Amino acid sequence: MSSRRRAFMGSLVFLVAAPGITAVLVPWLLSRWQRDPDWPVPLQVSGWLLVALGGVGVLATFGQFVWEGRGTPAPVAPTERLVVRGLYRHVRNPMYLAVATVIVGQAIALPSVAVLVWAAGFVVIVAAFVRAYEEPTLARTYGATYDAYRRSVPGWRPRLTPWRG
Repeated sequence: MSSRRRAFMGSLVFLVAAPGITAVLVPWLLSRWQRDPDWPVPLQVSGWLLVALGGVGVLATFGQFVWEGRGTPAPVAPTERLVVRGLYRHVRNPMYLAVATVIVGQAIALPSVAVLVWAAGFVVIVAAFVRAYEEPTLARTYGATYDAYRRSVPGWRPRLTPWRG
């Protein structure tokens, strides 16, 4: 089996396991996706647009891991190459931001304070994971290449112009 095919299969499993749980199962458990019929339609539409935008971001970033990195976002099957194209040219953590966008969108669309609290918890958890595990691991694995990328591309606040490093 080719490395891209393995990366695709592994990423598909991880997509269902990680974002599937954090952005679909947990919000559903918290809200049962029960909508408030009195909630203003523009807020409902805005929330669902955020869900769609975040969903596209999640799929795009997973695709980058498969095609560019030839690996998965899962720590047990990492990429062969540092992923620095697509959305990664604007921000180092677009996958986490996309998942958070899906969760916040659901909180706005439904509306659900519990889902909004989960979104905040999710951000705290992934920020701690990035700081404690991902960044040190990427620095060890990719050395100067990652250091240059990290200096040029913000972790959480997207830059307006794409990095061309």
